Amino acid sequence: MALEAYASRNRDEVHTDVLFEARQACYKARDAFYACLEKEADKKPTEIGSVGLLYPKECKPSRDAYEKSCRLSWVKHFDRQYCKNKRMQRLLDDKETRRGPLMLPQPYTFKPPSN
Repeated sequence: MALEAYASRNRDEVHTDVLFEARQACYKARDAFYACLEKEADKKPTEIGSVGLLYPKECKPSRDAYEKSCRLSWVKHFDRQYCKNKRMQRLLDDKETRRGPLMLPQPYTFKPPSN
């Protein structure tokens, strides 16, 4: 019911932030921010983004441009996606501590003594 009321009130309104040029600007700002995160990975993160994403203060200008260019829901989505991918990559790269046995145990087979 609420959706119908919203649609009837805003029938002719065009959301310009979802048009092609605005999406491309959002994607460029997002990519610039995440490139800064990768470049400054050795610095201590001091700033907090959405969904608990931590980043260094050197990336603050690109983060501001990213948040200005994209919808808040898109920023949260991209941040969650980035965190999930980084966590998965960390698990895949952490081979030494998560490695299983080098050899599987051999099944014991009983051999009767030869007479």
